[in-house]
Amino acid sequence: MFSLFYADWFVYVEIIYFIIVAAVSMRIIYDTDTISKTLAYLLLVVFIPLFGIFFYFSFGVNYRKRKMYSKKLKVNDDYMNRLVSRMEEVHLDFKQAGNPIVEDNRSFINMLSNNLVGAGPLMVDNEAELLQNGEVFFPKLLDDLRNAKEHIHIEYYIFENNSIGLEIEKILIEKAKEGVAVRFIYDDYGSKTIRKNIVKRLKASGVECFAFNKIILIAFANRMNYRNHRKIVVIDGTIGYSGGINISDRYDNRKKAFNDYFWRDTHIRIKGNGVFGLQYVFLGDWNFCSKQNLSFTEEYFPQPSEKLINSLPLQVISSGPDSDVPAILYSVLKAIQTAKSEVLITTPYYIPDESLQLAIKMAALSGKKVKMILPGITDSNIVKWASESYFQELLEFGVEIYLYKKGFIHAKTFVTDSGVSSIGTCNLDHRSFDLNFEVNVVIYDQTFAQQMKDMFEADCRDSIKLDLYTWNKRSNWHHLKNRLIRLLSPLL
Repeated sequence: MFSLFYADWFVYVEIIYFIIVAAVSMRIIYDTDTISKTLAYLLLVVFIPLFGIFFYFSFGVNYRKRKMYSKKLKVNDDYMNRLVSRMEEVHLDFKQAGNPIVEDNRSFINMLSNNLVGAGPLMVDNEAELLQNGEVFFPKLLDDLRNAKEHIHIEYYIFENNSIGLEIEKILIEKAKEGVAVRFIYDDYGSKTIRKNIVKRLKASGVECFAFNKIILIAFANRMNYRNHRKIVVIDGTIGYSGGINISDRYDNRKKAFNDYFWRDTHIRIKGNGVFGLQYVFLGDWNFCSKQNLSFTEEYFPQPSEKLINSLPLQVISSGPDSDVPAILYSVLKAIQTAKSEVLITTPYYIPDESLQLAIKMAALSGKKVKMILPGITDSNIVKWASESYFQELLEFGVEIYLYKKGFIHAKTFVTDSGVSSIGTCNLDHRSFDLNFEVNVVIYDQTFAQQMKDMFEADCRDSIKLDLYTWNKRSNWHHLKNRLIRLLSPLL
């Protein structure tokens, strides 16, 4: 009797299990945009059912489709309409007629100005400074923060409780006491080390601080998955910073006691109207996480007080679960397409979707020189193995791959011979394109592009160039690791 009851119970469990797996599988098929990601989630759910179901609902739900951040999206739309109007007031020559680099890349600019992509207007009257590594970036940032008069806006993925974090904390507290409005957004996952110390002290001193998408127990996995990966500083609406460098001692190569290896990264300092783009992104994020409604006034978007030497044009583009399309991915694809003969790409994490891998291969087949710098030293072996799984076909198509060996390269840049450059926070992987909140600055200027190219070539000299013959001689175990991890690459 007992064995019969046990057999019946087992059948009921199997039926329930089958129904649950079928229901979750249908949800995945309906909700997931790409075939590769759909198949990866189905693979997990069918073959590792309990873990797979938990993993999907924690990390796989498509919030771009479900508009988890629909309220923020409405805020952004309202701000962008007013920003475009403000730009037309500021610029005497908004369309930059006669600028050869702008005219050559007009289709690029028009794409990024489209409402679906984020309507990022072309902003001129700028000066931009290329900053390599924390030891160059941090001193400039500290000086600008000390000289702030009206407001300081800071938004960071990683802000750590170490010497540079404490130094910036001290300046922010001093400026708040002077009457400067200081607002600080931190990612609750990436900056978890400052919740109980720096954040508390800043708040007690009059600095407004808010976690972006604060992690709470019930929604822990989902909120951890959708991270604010942006790095933005705006000072008085006239000076702005963005790029790959977080607020952490590991980015400063002068502090060798902290670093296990050299840390190579790239940031940009903007002076002029281009700062408005960073300000717009910050204010949209601020109103979302603070539940405030900062008004769109000249206080945050001031009239220029001086004529800048350069009129360098640029666009600020952002993407995340609040955007209709992966705008930064589109910018990379467009850069590869519109390059005349050369594309130079640097990224610490390369786990592309089909469109990016195909675009790079097509460019190489078309006779364009495509060069990529990727880490030779990494902070994640799993990501490294997944990235390596794409090398074979790239090398076969003639793409030049350089593995940076001086240390860990964390820069996220590209530059083309058509005068288009990009510096930002976005890696070339599924997470950055689909899940993270990111921001990039796209610059249209041949002189700046040459600086980017010179920087790239210097990094190549600190790298080892891969060749197809040597790559094909890697061990069978190495090859197997690459192929197995690639199955899960859409989920990394």
